[in-house]
Amino acid sequence: MDGNQNSGEDFFQVAGRRFQSRLLVGTGKYKDFTETALAIEASGAEIVTVAVRRVNVSDPKQPMLMDFVDPKKYTYLPNTAGCYTAEDAVRTLRLAREAGGWNLVKLEVLGDQKTLYPDIVETLKAAEALIKDGFEVMVYTSDDPIIAKTLEGIGCCAIMPLAAPIGSGLGIQNPVNIRLIIEAAKVPVLVDAGVGTASDAAIAMELGCDGVLMNTAIAAARYPILMARAMKLAVEAGRLAYRAGRMQRKLYADPSSPLGGLI
Repeated sequence: MDGNQNSGEDFFQVAGRRFQSRLLVGTGKYKDFTETALAIEASGAEIVTVAVRRVNVSDPKQPMLMDFVDPKKYTYLPNTAGCYTAEDAVRTLRLAREAGGWNLVKLEVLGDQKTLYPDIVETLKAAEALIKDGFEVMVYTSDDPIIAKTLEGIGCCAIMPLAAPIGSGLGIQNPVNIRLIIEAAKVPVLVDAGVGTASDAAIAMELGCDGVLMNTAIAAARYPILMARAMKLAVEAGRLAYRAGRMQRKLYADPSSPLGGLI
């Protein structure tokens, strides 16, 4: 949901919650929780995704993410990274809800370890079960417009098509399909996976995405905190460019100054 274009108010809304930042960031792959916290702060993100199978959010005897990233300040978004069946994904998120009371979740069910592409059949099965169980499901999916619409139809509150394989850094490989998904959707569309650098994030926003989710692009950068800042600015710039409406592309030159009245 967008604010008024002229007033400067701009936000997106998912599952009835309003957010100013359109950059969502992961919490994995950093050297430690301190770096994680500093990068998240630099990114300006309000939503942080947590791989509940890999990041400690329940064992107080070990360092816990919540000691570094305040759940009162950030919206935690548990995800099912590492799940390859609907059954595993549903069980993981039910355990996460028991541990932290989280109801807004990110669903991903992977097809294989080489591509980490989503298994759409298992994703659909898991989404239906989770929605029936009262979860608000943001769903990682392929860039197929038909599948995206199907996931929206069964009740997912946000559609998250990949730009490229997870962790690849290749950027948006199929902007046409992303645009088709955006045009058909009545829920937020956020590019998830494949962003490598700031220009990739800006392109996603210029296409009209409601937001961008990333982890490796920041965590695997030479200087993660600096990259987090770059991504913040890129998402903001891309969003402003989309709202402004870019000039039309032309085959020939068009002078910047009027030709009439030349001496």
